[in-house]
This record gives sequence, structure tokens and C-alpha cells, in this order.
Amino acid sequence: MKIGIFGGSFNPPHMGHINAIQTVAKKVGLGKVHVIPAAQNPLKTPVEGPTPEQRLQLTRLAFEQYGETYFVDDQEIKRGGMSYTIDTVMNLRKTYEASDLYLIVGADKFEELAQWKDYQKILSETNLIVTTRPGYETPESLEEMPGYLKPLVSDFDFNFIELSTGRNIQFITLRDIEISATELRKWLRTGKPVEKYLPLAVESYIKENKIYRNLGDRIGDFTKFTEFCADVLFSKKGINVRGFDLRGVAAPSEFTLIASGTSTRHAAAMAENIVLAVKEEYNVHPQSVEGIDEGRWVLVDYGALIVHIFYDFVRQEYSLENLWREGKDLGLKDPYVGKPEAH
Repeated sequence: MKIGIFGGSFNPPHMGHINAIQTVAKKVGLGKVHVIPAAQNPLKTPVEGPTPEQRLQLTRLAFEQYGETYFVDDQEIKRGGMSYTIDTVMNLRKTYEASDLYLIVGADKFEELAQWKDYQKILSETNLIVTTRPGYETPESLEEMPGYLKPLVSDFDFNFIELSTGRNIQFITLRDIEISATELRKWLRTGKPVEKYLPLAVESYIKENKIYRNLGDRIGDFTKFTEFCADVLFSKKGINVRGFDLRGVAAPSEFTLIASGTSTRHAAAMAENIVLAVKEEYNVHPQSVEGIDEGRWVLVDYGALIVHIFYDFVRQEYSLENLWREGKDLGLKDPYVGKPEAH
């Protein structure tokens, strides 16, 4: 029997997840799929939302009507801590042969697989199914393969790659439901209709347990909160830190901060420092964090406040300040000027 492994944060589980796994199961002929919510993805910044146990329950509710083929596996939640795919694969290998295991990943994860713990072992202990969207160009030659994969390729033909490990990789194109969990979390917090994208049982559980609440309930005064985040940026030597009150103009948030770093690493580090400082002071995670891996443009979303942190060269390209000319400039001042020891 072919056994699928389908992991993720499932924050929340939605129709895009269900469509993806049903398409793969049908095309590949999977007899059983382990749907495995992660305790914590090592490559993702924690965001505000349900507990791991609530995500597990949401995932069970999402898949309960689709039959015994889909088994919601709680091993990563039970294990706790960082969830490494290799640990899960090796646990499943106690039950299944490597040739029977099929790890399902999106094309974006396939490209970054070399960042995963023991990725080479993953490619010897399980086959890979890469889900793609229309327009994705499947590698057609060795030169087009991701760098980490080239030494392991023994043969390839159209959408099928044979590896020297004895395993294989195949590509499956999805006619996907265009929605992301990040978008859904924002919609749920603002009361936008989501029934098209969430199973009814999932939506009901979210509403009953008030899972995706607006962060304003916990942050309170967003003017003070914006100033707090600005102080963090100043303390970490943010360049040209500016803040705007956008409550009088059409904008995706009520307040915004913008700052630059001297490098992509500096920009990412400032974002990480804001996340840590806010968690310590307000006990709140951001709604979402985008771009922190590259550090060119990092967006930290706290609902009524969105923080944009750029590598300074990239900031010049976008000139976001021009979008906010009608807003009120908060006239932020660096409290650490003349106090280099505080940086």
C-alpha cells in the first residue's frame, strides 16, 4: 500500500489543503494518508492563533467527513518542541517500508529542502511528491534541478525523477483553490465571510472557541504600541524609522512603521527583535510575518499596526512613504541618540 505523509501547521486547515491531498491521493493511488499537524515549524516564526492541541482538533474536524483514507496523526503534537520531518519519517519507518512512503510537499518547500534537518536522509527514507500549480515549470534537465538535488539524480523523465538513493520524486499539478492560511486568518479576525474556504465544522469550532480574535483586545492603545515597536527599532539601530497614523485614510492598517537595515541580515534581526520584545511585553505573537528568510522586505503584522522593515537599498525602490502622505507622520525621535551604549 502507498502511504502519504502530509504535514503542515494547519493554521487553520482549509479547502486548499483538502483539495491538494485528495488530488494527490487519486493521482498517485495512495491507500492511506497520515495528515500530521506540526507542533512548531523550525523555519517559521510563531504567530498568534490556536494552540497546537486546537490545531490538531481543527484538523480532525476538517478531515472527518472524507473517510478512513485520511488519518490525522498526532505524533508531532505529542512529541512537542520543534517538528522535524526526518523524526516523523523515521517513526513511520518502524511500520512501513521506505518504498511505500510518499512525503507530500509544495513546490516552494521542494526548492528549500536543503534547509531541512537531514534532508539527504529524508530522500533515502521516503519518496517525494511535489505539488505544483499551473504555470510551474517542472525541471527538464539536470541544470534546472535545485543545487542540493543534482548529485542525487540518477535519471529523470518529464515529471518523474529517479534518485540514486533508490527513491523517486514526482510532480503533481493541482487545480488549486486559491487561498492561503495567512489570508484566512486575517479574514477571520475582521469578520470577512470564509465559508467558501473552510469546512463548516472547522468554522464553527473557530467561532465557538474565539480562536482568531482581533489583537486589539489584548494590545489596547495602538498609539502606545506603535511607539513601543518604534523604540525597539531605534534600539537596534534602525535607519530612518518613521511612523504614520493612517486612521484618516484608506489603508490596510490604522498605524504603520517603516525602517531600514544596513543589510538583509540586519533587517531580519530587527523583525525578530520586535517579535520577541512584543511577546515579552504584551504576551502577543504577530498575526503573520513575511519575508524574514530573505530580509529584503520583512512585514510584521499586528492587525492595526503593520511594521515594514527593509534592506535600505530595497526601500528606495518601493518608496512606501509616498503611499502614506495623507496620513499623519508621528514624528518619531530616536531616544538613544547620544547614548550609544544603549544600542
